[in-house]
Amino acid sequence: MTLYIDPPVWPGHGRLWSHLVSDVSYEELHAFAARIGAPRRAFERDHYDVPAERYASAVAAGAVEVGSKELVRRLTAAGLRRRK
Repeated sequence: MTLYIDPPVWPGHGRLWSHLVSDVSYEELHAFAARIGAPRRAFERDHYDVPAERYASAVAAGAVEVGSKELVRRLTAAGLRRRK
């Protein structure tokens, strides 16, 4: 199981956010998100939004740190990318 997270650089609602994705399945992504306490409402199309203050705990739980372009590349290669 490999989950990927990009740096918390995306602004929104007065905070910075990361994106958490799986390159295997949405089921894997939802299970990991539940383990780290991410609410289901944080799921948006193909990723979870993770606030900057929870970034370190996601990495400690096993998410692999990658840049934003690499994250999208892996998501697309896995066939899991869902555009708006």
